[in-house]
Amino acid sequence: MRAALIHEVGEPDVIKIEDFPKPTPGPRDVLVKTAAVSVNPVDTYIRRGKSIPPQSFPYIIGCDVAGTVEAVGKDVKRFKVGDRVWGTNQSIAGKQGTFAEYVCTDEQWLYPTPKTMSDELAAAGSLVGITAQLGLFQHGRLQPGEVVFVNGGSGGVGQCVIQFAKAHGAKVITTAGSQEKLDFCKSLGADVVINYKDADLDAKIEKAASELGGLHIWWETQREPTFDRTIKLLSKRGRIILMAGRDARPEFPVGPFYVKELQLLGVIIFNNTPDEQRVCAERMNAWFEQGKWKPLIGKVMPLEQAAEAHRLQEDNTLNKAGSLSGKIVLTV
Repeated sequence: MRAALIHEVGEPDVIKIEDFPKPTPGPRDVLVKTAAVSVNPVDTYIRRGKSIPPQSFPYIIGCDVAGTVEAVGKDVKRFKVGDRVWGTNQSIAGKQGTFAEYVCTDEQWLYPTPKTMSDELAAAGSLVGITAQLGLFQHGRLQPGEVVFVNGGSGGVGQCVIQFAKAHGAKVITTAGSQEKLDFCKSLGADVVINYKDADLDAKIEKAASELGGLHIWWETQREPTFDRTIKLLSKRGRIILMAGRDARPEFPVGPFYVKELQLLGVIIFNNTPDEQRVCAERMNAWFEQGKWKPLIGKVMPLEQAAEAHRLQEDNTLNKAGSLSGKIVLTV
């Protein structure tokens, strides 16, 4: 089978398209014929050897997958040949990734694809959608009527946070860096959109929060959080959700934090159990079918352009190019 793989960690150019043995499913495994995959920032970190480094080479990259079941192990209960499925959480614990013509994984990491959802959409929403679900509902305990601020609403996770919060009856304040992206966030349902380049940004967030009834969850997508401003703007017993900034070492105002009885919560999908992630996936499927959310695709490319796709992702994640709204999806 064709696969996008690496023989060493490094820059995007280490990604090669090569033949690799087609996997054989074990008793609990499902063999998926891949239709689409998507690119996440964590994929680029793994490729660089910065996060969950590969245990051996050659190593197939990628976490997300969508496709059709080609074969199942003898103990598989939830799927049969011909079912359309999507999943994430590959490329960890020594497992090969998803950027290949076939993916083999334990059935616990797969979910049925809604009939009206394309494989491209399913791949685009997988890791970012479950991450947003975990942060808002399992860790953040979001309640209807509360106010969520998401720092950068046009990104992969940010656009899910906006849609999921609104689907749950919450209000949303978000930021973006251009009029096009501000309009994009507004179209997703955000109640207030603010250009993060504005000199009076904090004052505008504070005003919007006051008018909406407070600020209860601050979803931080930036790699360098500024806790002084976040803690100042949050309401009492507010929650800060962190999903980025592995190397960040910012100052932290302990006094104002505990006086307000705030909580600081880290969210990373790989630490959550299959059952916890399945709850998220089932809610995502139901909300898609109900028209309450839709994964957003920024660019579609063929698998053969995996290196270029990684480069584009890094330009936006690391270099803040601002040239991407939605997910990069590769078709296989």
